[in-house]
Amino acid sequence: MSSFKKSLPMQHIDRKSLYTDLEARIRYLHSFLDFGASDIEALVIGSKYIQALIPAVVNIVYKKLLNYDITARAFQTRSTAFEGPMDEVLDEDSPQILHRKYFLRAYLKKLCSDPTQMEFWEYLDKVGMMHTGIGRTYPLHIEYIHIGAGLAVIQDVLNEAILSHPRLQLPRKIAIVKALGKVIWIQNDLFTKWYVHDGEEFTDGMDYGEIEKEGWLHGKKVLDPERDGGAPAAAASASATAGVCPFSGSVTDPVEPPAGDEKAVPSGGGVCPFSGAGGADLEKLNIHDGDDVKKVEDDTKSDVTEKAQ
Repeated sequence: MSSFKKSLPMQHIDRKSLYTDLEARIRYLHSFLDFGASDIEALVIGSKYIQALIPAVVNIVYKKLLNYDITARAFQTRSTAFEGPMDEVLDEDSPQILHRKYFLRAYLKKLCSDPTQMEFWEYLDKVGMMHTGIGRTYPLHIEYIHIGAGLAVIQDVLNEAILSHPRLQLPRKIAIVKALGKVIWIQNDLFTKWYVHDGEEFTDGMDYGEIEKEGWLHGKKVLDPERDGGAPAAAASASATAGVCPFSGSVTDPVEPPAGDEKAVPSGGGVCPFSGAGGADLEKLNIHDGDDVKKVEDDTKSDVTEKAQ
């Protein structure tokens, strides 16, 4: 036991820095969650699959939000980022909902960018701040219970889609799900830091500088809903057909499962993993493997398998 203690020296974490220095907070979270090179590698490989899921994820999230009056009422409040007409009776095609869908798609695409850059985490922190109404002409405070539930829905849909993918081997699926989960939970922390009172003895009266408008960071536009938001949600849902398996057509050749893992890849006659899960929206989940992604997978297969186990 004594030798074990010597091999694992206790790290010192300055409590004040966790609340006054975002970079120190991110370093601590990375260390605690063991977020490292293997996670970044998994996110790079998985980004193609994750981005293909974004339109369906957005539609599922907004169906949830519009299913409850307590969450839908937030969209009846004027936002500084939207100056267009607003429907009093909301549906998925209301102007303010289509606008918010654009931003959610662009935000989810941002999650697929480079997590080795501090700007990545700074923007996630700003997203948390903006939901508390800080720095907005028309303050909008979203209670944390709805934030946490929304993140859970996003994680649940992405996890199911990745774990049900017919081409990815099980170790690769595990690596992507683990890495994505760490990013989402760090985002969750960067929401809660603006809601809880922990460390407020250090932050009381702190000047957060100029509050930039949504999608901007350090004077630079980092989120462009017109570029990253994709096609309007109404057009996407209009062409969807209920009951279509999201992975139909994504496998051109049979994929042999690894030894002892016959259930890792569903057979051609298998049940669609999304049957009944999301209706028409999930038709847009169809993922095609490009040669470039397959090459990366082949080159890193043994390394990721070893790290994921």
